[in-house]
Amino acid sequence: QVQLVESGGGLVQAGASLRLSCAASGRSFSATVMGWFRQVRGKEREFVSFISGSGGTTDYADSVKGRFTISRDSAKNTVYLQMNSLKSEDTAVYYCAAGWLRDYDPRRYTYWGQGTQVTVSS
Repeated sequence: QVQLVESGGGLVQAGASLRLSCAASGRSFSATVMGWFRQVRGKEREFVSFISGSGGTTDYADSVKGRFTISRDSAKNTVYLQMNSLKSEDTAVYYCAAGWLRDYDPRRYTYWGQGTQVTVSS
């Protein structure tokens, strides 16, 4: 089992930055692929970014490429999502997820956090 707890969401103006954190506990953190997804009410959950267990491989959705950076600190069992130059269309609930494959499909991830709201005002 892996337990995930997100934090760092909030209300910011367009152009601002936020850093989301996802603290993991349970079985081996370093073995898991960690992903960030987001969801707007009434829409499907969409891929934002993932990072491999070693941290050596990352990928991003085209909509966030160049603005968001994913990283992980194995000593702290924590994964981060640094979000810069935020836009109103980034407004969503952001979820942290853990799985075993580097995948863009949320159904491939086994464990999920409770989500944290990010609201960007224009």
